[in-house]
Amino acid sequence: MDSRVVYRAAKAVAAAGYAALRFNFRGVGKSSGQFDQGIGEKEDASAAVDWLEKKYPRRPLALVGYSFGAWVGLQVGCTDRRIQALVGLGLPLDLYELDFLTHNSRPALYIVGTRDQFCSPENLDRLSRHLPVASRVERIEGAEHLFEGYVDAVERLITEFFGGLDSGLPDTV
Repeated sequence: MDSRVVYRAAKAVAAAGYAALRFNFRGVGKSSGQFDQGIGEKEDASAAVDWLEKKYPRRPLALVGYSFGAWVGLQVGCTDRRIQALVGLGLPLDLYELDFLTHNSRPALYIVGTRDQFCSPENLDRLSRHLPVASRVERIEGAEHLFEGYVDAVERLITEFFGGLDSGLPDTV
């Protein structure tokens, strides 16, 4: 949750009028619990969505995940009716199966570096061919998995994506 790319993604989401919450999964940093192969981590993501909905009941909800968090969070976001849009950063297609994204009808943005160690161009191309029209894939030329030196580009792409959505925000919040 403390990486520059996650911070800048949250900043872009908040600037678009969506509530933003950065959190660590169980067992990461000072979070209690133990790594659960993505099973318990889905519960963590769902609990975060529940908390956001209660804290900001009039805000639209989107789910943004990075790397392992993209694999876990996007699974939750694809099934939770409260989520209006999805963003996946550094999709780890070489490590995890993300074909569930081909059934997602919500607006979605997926950002991957062309030198990402965990997302081969072949796997990204294969997935991209089957994504619905509401999904958009952006490749950042030269970026690796951590997006070091490219966080401005990531933030810009997220800002543009959310700027193109009808957020459904009320006139007063």
